[in-house]
Amino acid sequence: MGFPVAVAYKYFEDQGTYLAALVTYYGFVSLFPLLLVFVSLLGLILPSHPGIQKSLLHSALAQFPIIGSQIKSNLHVGQANGAGLGIALAVALYGGLGVAEALQNAMNRAWAVPRYRRPNPFRSRIRSFGLLILLSVGVGITTGLSGLATSAADFGASSGEGAWFRLGITAVSVLFNVALFVAAFRLLTAHAITTRQVLPGAVLAAGAYQVLQSLGTYYVGHMLKGTSAVYGVFGLVLGLLAWLLVTSIVVVVCIEVNVVLARRLWPRGALSMVSERAVLTPVDRQVYELYANSERYRGFVDVVVEVAPEQEERAAPREPEAPTV
Repeated sequence: MGFPVAVAYKYFEDQGTYLAALVTYYGFVSLFPLLLVFVSLLGLILPSHPGIQKSLLHSALAQFPIIGSQIKSNLHVGQANGAGLGIALAVALYGGLGVAEALQNAMNRAWAVPRYRRPNPFRSRIRSFGLLILLSVGVGITTGLSGLATSAADFGASSGEGAWFRLGITAVSVLFNVALFVAAFRLLTAHAITTRQVLPGAVLAAGAYQVLQSLGTYYVGHMLKGTSAVYGVFGLVLGLLAWLLVTSIVVVVCIEVNVVLARRLWPRGALSMVSERAVLTPVDRQVYELYANSERYRGFVDVVVEVAPEQEERAAPREPEAPTV
């Protein structure tokens, strides 16, 4: 249990829930304007192909299995004018940059990158733009793959062939998502890290995301039939926030998995996070030194971490008592 406990400790010490909440906020701000831009572009690029428009829109909304059907009922291709499209694009850009900045902060905090080594506001925005371009390409490709999977019958495939075809498309989508997470993890971290160091978390994040989608689809199909009219907008907003928060928490946990594995930050003291009198392991001291050094605002400022004498006494091995005769 040493490794999962160390990941949990690292997550809570880095305030992972607050980091995920910040990503959720900016994601919520950007999502609806981004969908509006998406459907407007569909109307401009494919004006005479309503079937393809519908398939691509359905594939994009399938990324949100719990609330995708409710969004679909309120979103239609070609409904935005020029001014509305410009405003939606500006808000989506603001929210998207916020998501990228929040993820950069989460990555640098998890890897304990000193503050003087983190990119300045201008360089961080350049990284954020790079992430937005990467995500745009990635979402476009995964949406196209999902559209192929849902349109298997249109290509003359039988039910059995269609099932295998969808399974293959799903496997390709998962592999592509792994590559996408690897690229995003490396791009957003100011610390020099390798693909091998971020691969475990990327695989875990891609697999968890696919499982979340499957569970969401099952939940909608078996538990939420006929409830959309009851919950309405209230259920749509809460469902969207919950979906974004769970996804953000999964991503932050996967980041912590990479850090704990790469730096071998386990085992931790069982009570080190809840008690001042707990005996610290060498890894605990290493982690606390990382936290202290991450707050260095200038390279010429040195931070020295020392352990109090009473902690050294508790950690020192006790000599065996002489046997009584």
